[in-house]
Amino acid sequence: MASCSGPLNEELQCSICLDVFTDQVTTPCGHNYCRTCLNKCWTNTLTWCCPTCKETFSRRPDLEINKTNGTVIEGDVRMSQRALFREGDTGKQPLLRGTDQPPLPLPRKRILQRSQVNILLRGPRNNNSAPEHNAESLAQHLKENLNQGRSEVFCDICDERKQKAVKSCLTCQSSYCETHLEPHHRVSRLKKHKLINAVENLEDYICQKHQRPLDLFCRDDQTCVCLSCTEGDHRTHNTVPIEEESQEKKLVQTQTDVQEMIQNRMEKIQEIQHSVELRKRNTQKEKSASVELFTDLISSFERCQSELLKMMEEQQKASEKQAEDLIKELQQEITDLKKRNTELEQLSHTDDHLRLLQIFSSLYSHPHKNWTEISIDSDVNVLPMNRALTLVKKTHETLKKKLSHTALKCVLKFSVDVTLDPVTANSYLILSDDGKHVSHGDIEQDALENPKRFDVSLCVLAKEGFSSGRFYYEVQVKGKTQWNLGVARESINRKREITLTPEDGFWVVIVKNENHYIVFDNPVVMFSLRVKPEIVGVFVDYEEGLVSFYDAQHRSHIYSFTSQTFTDKLYPYFNPGLNDEGKNSKPLIITPVKIKRINTSRI
Repeated sequence: MASCSGPLNEELQCSICLDVFTDQVTTPCGHNYCRTCLNKCWTNTLTWCCPTCKETFSRRPDLEINKTNGTVIEGDVRMSQRALFREGDTGKQPLLRGTDQPPLPLPRKRILQRSQVNILLRGPRNNNSAPEHNAESLAQHLKENLNQGRSEVFCDICDERKQKAVKSCLTCQSSYCETHLEPHHRVSRLKKHKLINAVENLEDYICQKHQRPLDLFCRDDQTCVCLSCTEGDHRTHNTVPIEEESQEKKLVQTQTDVQEMIQNRMEKIQEIQHSVELRKRNTQKEKSASVELFTDLISSFERCQSELLKMMEEQQKASEKQAEDLIKELQQEITDLKKRNTELEQLSHTDDHLRLLQIFSSLYSHPHKNWTEISIDSDVNVLPMNRALTLVKKTHETLKKKLSHTALKCVLKFSVDVTLDPVTANSYLILSDDGKHVSHGDIEQDALENPKRFDVSLCVLAKEGFSSGRFYYEVQVKGKTQWNLGVARESINRKREITLTPEDGFWVVIVKNENHYIVFDNPVVMFSLRVKPEIVGVFVDYEEGLVSFYDAQHRSHIYSFTSQTFTDKLYPYFNPGLNDEGKNSKPLIITPVKIKRINTSRI
């Protein structure tokens, strides 16, 4: 045993087979052996003597069961055949093992180690027993055994200093170093054994049912079997040698898939590079148009112009950096795939066919990132222009129209489907069955108590919440004299009067008396619009900290909250206002976003 010390070997090993005792018996002279080993020694002989002390017995003695060690080893699975060796004139030779004999069960090192611990903890058996081991030496002993088994494959025969194994024999079910492998190259019957490169988990190559090498492949069940399996459960199945099956699965398809993935990623690089170039042209075009427009404006806009160009440049650099990172990632995946392709090519020439089949599924795994969904936005994001415009109290109408058109063009592609959440609705609100209409009812509705429901404020949230990215939705306000629209964070107070400020978790535009707009920004902003909007668009860029409001029908900007910090999930917020004796009875209506509404040719 590889992990036993000298005294412990004597406690557990049969001196004939050098393995752990199986059905341990004691001769009249006091020596211990496996019952089977001793019976083999006394087969076909007329004299009976002890293999250790050579004491001769006049008749075949009755063997006594050794109950002392038997209680420790009883129930343990016998350790695997160690390619039993003895000293002789011709060197070490294996005993009691031929090619026509079935192999012993595979090693169960942990069970043996547990038996060792039992013996050590039980203490001396008699005056001639091994010396006691203290807890510290026992722990060190087991630690060395475990560490030794994890890193490399060691020879199962070496008793003192373990040598690294170079081959594993599937017939013997043992691993050998160069020295102990020599009989397999010299002895004729051992030359017939099946050798493979040394493996740690030798049991993976052995049929656990019949303890024979797995040298056949069942195509019906897609599993490796031994010869005995073909005489039982797989008798009528289509079985072939594993070499033949391995030859047919030389990973040709896998290599083809890898090469196709490499090609797809190279095409993706070209697509990204094209998008970057297109964005460069669009950026340059927008820059030129902006410079021309700002040149015609008064000097008070010069600072705004400089800031706008700076923001656009930063966006372009960010886009290029994103493209650069994506290209690097793609190139890295290509490198990894090429490396895997090389490994697959090497494996296609391996002789370890069983190992190849067992790791075939893991070799077939590929990068999981779906590059078909990755792209570079080639449109110029001009939403920050609105932030610059808020710094100027008087905005030129031409510039404002220009920016509003371009901004809406950008945000429309982030449109989402929004539905009202009845669980959050104030009990005076009436919601349509499809969750798209909300209006104020003069009579309180029956509503179950819910911690999400607004008890005082006449508002309702959408079912959909957003904690990242960008989203845009539109609401019809036609015919209404008062309404509130915007977004609110999930953790807002819903059980008392609320203040619609960013500090309290609301980013909302308030409308009173048809055209009186109030925004509780810092500072509070009040204004009116020349044209009353009928459809209001709300856009949120979570990472940018931006909430913008648009007149979707007339393609104009209404207001933007900028430089906000969002840490909570945001929900679309709706307040249809009081009915006001029928003057404000029209509902707020969530409407589908119509992309064709923006006609860029008119900009």
